[in-house]
Amino acid sequence: MKAWNVGILLFDQVEILDFTGPYEVFGLAVHDRYQPTERSLFNVTTISESGNLVVAENNLKVTPDYSLATAPAYDLLVIPGGPGVRKALLNEALVNWVRARSDDTPWITSVCTGALLLAQAGLLDGKKATTHIDSIERMRTQYPAIDVIDGVKYVDEDRIVTSAGVANGMHMSLHMVDRLAGREVAEEASHIMQFETDFDEYAC
Repeated sequence: MKAWNVGILLFDQVEILDFTGPYEVFGLAVHDRYQPTERSLFNVTTISESGNLVVAENNLKVTPDYSLATAPAYDLLVIPGGPGVRKALLNEALVNWVRARSDDTPWITSVCTGALLLAQAGLLDGKKATTHIDSIERMRTQYPAIDVIDGVKYVDEDRIVTSAGVANGMHMSLHMVDRLAGREVAEEASHIMQFETDFDEYAC
């Protein structure tokens, strides 16, 4: 089975579970856990603007794998949220990179207020999307071209999938595992994490 390359964007004050939740989900997605040759079906790496150390929420320090300039091609991008999104929205290099990468990345996803970065890049215009419950009205007001949906874990618009806040990024990631690697793999990852999800609960 194909191995999918997943990139997770990091920035200062990124919400920890926004990126570690998806990282764990994709890392646990293997074809056959009980075979000695088991391997993840998703190669997950991280990116930051400079490639230098990032200070996430609660002072967690993370060293990314790549900078924006050195990041390889990806099959799927994860854009997390957190307090640092406020500054990231004003960072033209970051917004432009997300916009440019959308042209050659088959799937773009966001967690929590990471959806605001996708909105700032113009990727959600004319689409349904969701974000953290506390940022729903901000998204509706600031980005009126988006059909903002609340009360859901995630919204699947085919190649762009947005999730609600924090832990919902794991629901979204399991949904993407289901789409790309199959229900059996996704259910096994969910079981190992002891994190229950409804694979059919999303807005379309």
